[in-house]
Amino acid sequence: MTAPDAHLLIVDDDERIRTLLKKFLMRHGFLVTAARDAAHARRVLSGLDFDMLILDVMMPGEDGLSLTRDLRTQMSTPILLLTAKGETDNRIEGLEAGADDYLPKPFEPKELLLRINAILRRMPEADAGETAPKVLSLGPIRYDIDRGELWQGEDLVRLTATEIQLMKIFAARPGEALSRSNLVEELGRDRGQAQERAVDVQITRLRRKLEADPKQPRYLQTVRGAGYMLAPD
Repeated sequence: MTAPDAHLLIVDDDERIRTLLKKFLMRHGFLVTAARDAAHARRVLSGLDFDMLILDVMMPGEDGLSLTRDLRTQMSTPILLLTAKGETDNRIEGLEAGADDYLPKPFEPKELLLRINAILRRMPEADAGETAPKVLSLGPIRYDIDRGELWQGEDLVRLTATEIQLMKIFAARPGEALSRSNLVEELGRDRGQAQERAVDVQITRLRRKLEADPKQPRYLQTVRGAGYMLAPD
C-alpha cells in the first residue's frame, strides 16, 4: 500500500495538533480525516473505512487506550498511538490494548511519517490470483499463507497489522526458532530492550488467537535461549 492509496483518521483533542498533522500528511499524499475525541471518531468510523488510525492516548472522556480496545473487537485496521507518556510500561499498555505501534510526544512529524509508511508496508496486498492457497494447519486454526489470513472454521480471525506481519515471518520459517532481536529487525523496528519486550506482548496477544491454552502454547512455542517458533501440524 502506498501513501496516495491510504486514508488516515487522526483523533486528537488538541485542535492545533490536528490541523498541523492533517496539513503535513496531506502534503505527503495521504487522504486525511480528523476527529476531536473518541465519540466524534466513532461517528466518523460508522460511515467511513480507513487504512490506518492515529489516536491520541490522553483525551477527555474516553481515552485512546479504551477506544483502541473496543475498536479491536470490531476491526483489524492498523492503529498508531500518540502519547505524552514515555515510560515503557505505558507503551506496553498501548500494545496490549491492540495498537500496532506508538510514538511518544513530542515527536518530529517526519518520524510519524516514517512509522505510518512502515506500518502500511506491512499490510498484505490484495491477492489477484486464483491459484490454490498454501495453508498451515494449527489444530482448528488454518493460516492462509498467500492471503495472510487466519481462519477458525468459517470465521476469519481478526489480526492487527503487526500480528499479520509476525505470522508472515513465522510462516516463512516454520519449525525454526527466531530470536526476539531477529523479530524486531524483521518488523522494521528500532533495536533495543523496549522493542524486544514489545515483541513479547505481541506474541502473547497472537497466542490468544492461535492456542486453546495460551499459557501452554502448542503451536507458537517458546524455545528456551533461542526465541519463538511456529510449529504447525
